[in-house]
Amino acid sequence: MYDIIVVGGGHAGCEAALASARRGHKTLLITGNIDNIADMPCNPSIGGSAKGIVVREIDALGGEMGRCADKSLLQIKMLNRAKGPAVRSLRAQADKITYPKNMINTLKKTTNLDIKEALVKDVITKGNIVNGVLLEDDTSINSKAVILTTGTYLNADIMVGNTRHREGPHGEKPSNYLSDNLAKKGFNIKRLKTGTPPRILKSSIDFDKAKIELGDSEELTFSFDNEIFYDVKKQIPCHLIYTTPKTHEIILNNLNKSSMYGGLDDIKGIGPRYCPSIEDKVVRFKDKERHQLFLEPESLFYDDIYLQGFSTSMPTDIQEDMVHSLPGLEKAKILKYAYAIEYDAIDSKQLKFSLETKIIENLYTAGQINGTSGYEEAACQGLIAGINASLKLENKEPLVLKRSEAYIGVLIDDLITKGIRDPYRLLTSRAEYRLLLRSDNADLRLTDYGYKLGLISDDRYNKFNEKKKAIQMCMDEFKSVRVTPKENDYLATLNTEILSAGMSLYELLKRPEIDVTSLTKYLSNEYDKAVLEQIALEAKYEGYIKKSLIDVRKMEKAEKTKIPENFDYDSLHNLASEAKQKLKEVRPDTIGQAQRISGVNPADISILTMYLKG
Repeated sequence: MYDIIVVGGGHAGCEAALASARRGHKTLLITGNIDNIADMPCNPSIGGSAKGIVVREIDALGGEMGRCADKSLLQIKMLNRAKGPAVRSLRAQADKITYPKNMINTLKKTTNLDIKEALVKDVITKGNIVNGVLLEDDTSINSKAVILTTGTYLNADIMVGNTRHREGPHGEKPSNYLSDNLAKKGFNIKRLKTGTPPRILKSSIDFDKAKIELGDSEELTFSFDNEIFYDVKKQIPCHLIYTTPKTHEIILNNLNKSSMYGGLDDIKGIGPRYCPSIEDKVVRFKDKERHQLFLEPESLFYDDIYLQGFSTSMPTDIQEDMVHSLPGLEKAKILKYAYAIEYDAIDSKQLKFSLETKIIENLYTAGQINGTSGYEEAACQGLIAGINASLKLENKEPLVLKRSEAYIGVLIDDLITKGIRDPYRLLTSRAEYRLLLRSDNADLRLTDYGYKLGLISDDRYNKFNEKKKAIQMCMDEFKSVRVTPKENDYLATLNTEILSAGMSLYELLKRPEIDVTSLTKYLSNEYDKAVLEQIALEAKYEGYIKKSLIDVRKMEKAEKTKIPENFDYDSLHNLASEAKQKLKEVRPDTIGQAQRISGVNPADISILTMYLKG
């Protein structure tokens, strides 16, 4: 008898199992292939726009992805450095061999955690409460809670040209029964699809025809442990190329051979809007003469190059022509052909904010089964599901992060409130409070939660508190130390306006041309770069931050107005028909959540609010 069973060993499953076991619960991780735990079937990268911030949030809460990525780096850089701090985010190339190996080692060393190789065909229930899982060999394993993190393996089909094969990303046996059995229990099943590009033999590429893309010259880490495992001078480069008119001609002339465009007539899955196939790009953006592609290394242990941006489901012979039309790849050898994969997911509106399902008590879901795309989106859901399943068994309130607290909160709220039509990808534009949810302050926002949950060590928490004290001390200095006109000669060297009267360092720092390091000469104490960065951002964006905080308070006021679980929306005759339909479908917990439902307008919210207030 286990406390918690986690089904699936991908990025969601790893975080869920670790969180559960580290919180002291006897946990079983069931996966179809132990060798594929924490696998990267698609892009060998961690992070990216918004996603890199999620990895730092996972780390601040005590999750593993950031630490594992730091141990597996081929290259790392901070994206959008030239833009505002709200959109800066880390992105790394991770070694496709080293990353899973490090994660598997961590899992095996974790107490309270067992790993079993098997396929699950059903969840066992007593009434509407989960009681374990049933394996495909009809073995029953009992537990108090179950977390499903099945990735793209539910009724998975691999598609290339006019061929369809029932198999997982590496040709493994998929889960052929679980989604059908979930449907019998009342879950709405959706069909989604995604894809991956071809892999190219590195030695067959002429890199002289590509633009080199290097990692950053400063040491960077996802984890706030700040432990460096790589040599910044020995990072492996990526390369940039573009499609050609010949590429587009080949695609358009053979469009009917693509699985997605006529090669198969039974496609039901909806593909990712923000990570389209190269066919989609050429068809949808006919005004663009070319599309950028990246040549990305997959591992130090083999000679594969990932052709980022070239996902396709064309037949293999057409893929050969397409690849050979690209600059530097005229003689390229394809080691693994591209494919599309179609799979089942559940309706995310059937979840609670804790990621427990509304249909079956103590059953949680996380990752691509909830309709998301990406390793990072999956990992953060797995972490939250693992935390909340353990809290449920302890009769404690779940951890529910607000949209103003974390990108994780934005993601989960979007899934539950808005649902999904195509695979969900997290973007900075989805976060209305993104200036508050920066990469640099993820630890300040979430480490207290991680410590209270027992996922952050005392040593790390003490270092975190020392950082907070240093930030406050530095802020006090910046606000108390004044610069007078006597310093105008120095200020002139900074290309800033000279002073006619005294001004605090903090006010001076608000000037866009002033860098925080140019003012440290006036300080009595020395501070770390991360501490100075916080002061600089607070000063330069103070007005915007205050406005965001005002908006947060308005949102929190709306969140305090609760809506009864079984509220009769049909009794409100003045509500629009569409609003009634959407409200009954989502069953929002609060007025704040109701406001975010597509199809519910401000007039409907006013009617509902007035009724609730009596």
